[in-house]
Amino acid sequence: MDPEPSAALVRGVGLFLPLLLTAVLCLWRAPRQREVAAMVVAGVWALLTLVPLNLYALHAGWWSFHARGAVWLGIPVDLLLAWALLWGSLPALLLRLLPVPLLTGLLVWIDVIAMPLAEPVVVLGPLWLLGEFAGSVLCLIPALMLAYWTRTGQLVHARMWAQAGLAFVLMAVLPVVVLGARPLSDAAAFGAAQALALVCLPGLAAAREFARVGGGTPLPFDPPSALVTSGPYAYVRNPMQTTIVALYLVLAPATGNPWFLAGTGVAFGYGAGFAAWHEGGQLRRAFGPAWEDYRSGVRAWLPRWRPWPDRPRARLYVAADCAMCRGLGGWLAARSPVALELRPAAEHSEVLYRLTYQMADGPRWSGVSALARALEHLHLGWALTGWALDLPGVRHFAQLCADAFGAGPRPSRTGQEDATPARPRAEQVGR
Repeated sequence: MDPEPSAALVRGVGLFLPLLLTAVLCLWRAPRQREVAAMVVAGVWALLTLVPLNLYALHAGWWSFHARGAVWLGIPVDLLLAWALLWGSLPALLLRLLPVPLLTGLLVWIDVIAMPLAEPVVVLGPLWLLGEFAGSVLCLIPALMLAYWTRTGQLVHARMWAQAGLAFVLMAVLPVVVLGARPLSDAAAFGAAQALALVCLPGLAAAREFARVGGGTPLPFDPPSALVTSGPYAYVRNPMQTTIVALYLVLAPATGNPWFLAGTGVAFGYGAGFAAWHEGGQLRRAFGPAWEDYRSGVRAWLPRWRPWPDRPRARLYVAADCAMCRGLGGWLAARSPVALELRPAAEHSEVLYRLTYQMADGPRWSGVSALARALEHLHLGWALTGWALDLPGVRHFAQLCADAFGAGPRPSRTGQEDATPARPRAEQVGR
């Protein structure tokens, strides 16, 4: 057979077969909202992890591609999309019928059979099974687990972190790679890295707020179950969209590429146009007057300096028998925190072991995390400090330092008649 028609046949079947199977499953039973969310997350994970996998496979000689047209970085785009469907969106629908272990084994088996059949487009090296194993571990299994957790509503924090990472790669890393953008100088690269860390902080804090307070994620098909008006949302209505606009405004001068300015306009237009109309309508239907009150008090793009006064109220419990804690409580009180009440730790119904932040009818944080939450009640500058302080790794290091300087755990009251109580849930959140 002539190699050109053979290659066209391989690429056509490779793309349209997964598309056809996905369409059949959707027509057989329309996907529910959580299924759509699972398809999106799993598909994007598979797509964004298959790119570096294939680039390394080309470098290591696991396999190579022989194709003309529609090739990016040496990878046929159609086969890349087909692979992302086969290992991402399609399995999210097949979870209706098969459990995760069986589905994983089935997909690996299909891929092992299909790879040799993809010649002459895909030419396998002697160690191609090693690449198959790496792809299963890094691409397929995480995509399947994300789809399963999303379908079942489990592990909201893991889903949130995965979505945050995928969003950064999709919105920042991928455009830089596609455009071939490079910093104008080492100084520009250093300054851009610091600026990006700052502008991405509110967006990441907003995503975490969705998970911690609302029990949902930034994905519109997997939203919070409650109206979230705390954290960054006490300052601006669209912290994630504002982050994307600011991100492109940083990349444009750092790389000298005008396409990032166009990206700024597109991101702002989408947020101010379709997103405001669509998401605003959904929020109005879901939360009614509460959404209207919030909308009238918090701007969409320009942040407030002080948090919204009607944000959820909270209490900060401070140990009165700890000089360091009293000093911290006095420092906070002197700055007139908004919607935050400072109370002695001994007044709490449970024995508290660290500085404790308690939202009204909501979750609880302790230690450095409690301080980070309290800083959100002062003003935007201190809120940014709190969001940075509460990042994993930063928070744990800060807690170790605080413990070393005398702020370690101690009971807020002693001499109880009952047995020593177990540490409350506060000690399990945000240590």
